[in-house]
Amino acid sequence: MQLDETVSAIVTGGASGLGEATARALGADGVKVAIFDLDGDKGGAVADEIGGICCTVDVTDEASVDAALARARDAHGQERVLVNCAGIAIAAKTAALDKKSGEAKPHSLSAFSKVVTVNLMGTFHMCAKSAAGMLSLAPATDDGGRGIIINTASVAGVEGQVGQAAYAASKGGVMGLTVPMARDLARDGIRVVTIMPGLFLTPMFETLPREVAESLGRGVPFPSRLGHPREYAALARHICENDMLNGECIRLDGALRMQPR
Repeated sequence: MQLDETVSAIVTGGASGLGEATARALGADGVKVAIFDLDGDKGGAVADEIGGICCTVDVTDEASVDAALARARDAHGQERVLVNCAGIAIAAKTAALDKKSGEAKPHSLSAFSKVVTVNLMGTFHMCAKSAAGMLSLAPATDDGGRGIIINTASVAGVEGQVGQAAYAASKGGVMGLTVPMARDLARDGIRVVTIMPGLFLTPMFETLPREVAESLGRGVPFPSRLGHPREYAALARHICENDMLNGECIRLDGALRMQPR
């Protein structure tokens, strides 16, 4: 797919981190970008800089998503590109002893459910809604391609660390969606690809002391540093432009294999 001013895109979680970098990269190509994010202030600032729009959206809420899609499509037309970067993370063991009371406490079911709801169900929700819209489009490539969906999983989906049961399960679920979703949509020319980032310099890592972040980066075989969001964005752009990439989960991690801790 050629990325230019004739293409519109939606980037969830586009107010910061991987999503922001992707929104900026697509905008630089002339793509009309709609940012979907809970943080309307930050998302709006990014949208203003790239000539796009921002919709304050809860990806787990159908009414919220429907209203945002209607606004984005009214402004830019039906999207051909969807990049799902919205997500949350928590740290909690499956069960642990409370240091003060000595009581054994299980992982909170509500916390586990929230992570899975946002990261997995929210991703699927956006995919299904966007794909339904893409079906109305005429093919844009010689192969009959109508659109591309890019989801964000994580290397934690296969190598979850201590305290990452909920996060790893949610990201493993996103990986599991990739092939069946690509098969569902193949005859209609809609591709589905998942990116599995390793350790990236996102807002979560930016809050760490510099020495801690540098220590984490040294654990990456090569390059021995944290990834930059622009490197995620560069891969997302390439996926859009390379029509043979479909039904694949791509590690973006500098050959990192996560240790238990």
